[in-house]
Amino acid sequence: MNRPTKAVFPVAGLGTRFLPVTKASPKEMLPIVDKPLIQYAVEEAAEAGITEMIFITGRTKRAIEDHFDKAYELEVELEARGRMQTLEELRSMLPRGMNCIYMRQSEALGLGHAVLCARPVVGPEPFAVILADDFIDGRPGAMAQMMEMYRQHRSSILGVEDVAPSETASYGIVDAADIAPRLLQVNGIVEKPQPEDAPSNLAVVGRYLFTPRIFEHLENLQPGKGGEIQLTDGIASLMREERVLAYRFQGKRYDCGSKLGYMKANVELAMRHPVIGQEFTAYLGQFAAKGQP
Repeated sequence: MNRPTKAVFPVAGLGTRFLPVTKASPKEMLPIVDKPLIQYAVEEAAEAGITEMIFITGRTKRAIEDHFDKAYELEVELEARGRMQTLEELRSMLPRGMNCIYMRQSEALGLGHAVLCARPVVGPEPFAVILADDFIDGRPGAMAQMMEMYRQHRSSILGVEDVAPSETASYGIVDAADIAPRLLQVNGIVEKPQPEDAPSNLAVVGRYLFTPRIFEHLENLQPGKGGEIQLTDGIASLMREERVLAYRFQGKRYDCGSKLGYMKANVELAMRHPVIGQEFTAYLGQFAAKGQP
């Protein structure tokens, strides 16, 4: 089976937890300091060797297409002003050799349906799925780590991390057994179980590598919780046919689908920023000491 070269980015969600800012702008365009979430996700995919970026979009998502498009007028203006470093940063937003493909999810029928929408482009190949609002800060990136596991095992792989038992109702939770350092065999998966019903507190968190067989299972699913095609149900069905693994990635995940997680990501990355990091960290120290700006 070939090495995955395609990544699916489901970006059709409404971003209701960030209203009103997401009324006309995608949540994936929310910035972490000076880059939007979707750019971090694309850079993570490129680092892992992905060359085809497939965006499953919806209404009000044109900003994502515009972000990765060439901006001729802006480039001319920057060059005229001699701002060559900024110009180079702008041109490098989409790494060389990358292709962007945009597909419309016409109805909000769930994450499983969004992944299934990519089938005509992905074809009979293994592929990645990345949820941009699960921002993972790792070196190397979480997807590059998982790609190495795929190279060794040629199986579908779920990115996982331990969450507090009280939080299991917010995630797909796996029943899994260790088979190697950070690698587990998945024996079962449940969508958003209450703590008393959860098989563990090991949660699937926005990074996936799939064999193409997942499409057959998603296509044959009946709607699950919320009347949606649940990706978790597709994974459970796939497990009856072939092995599925889970990988505890190295790195820190920020739940940027929540306001608190988003703010934590901004603060912590701003403290490490090469331009403003030192001054911002000093400001935070002053703020903490005085209790006010």
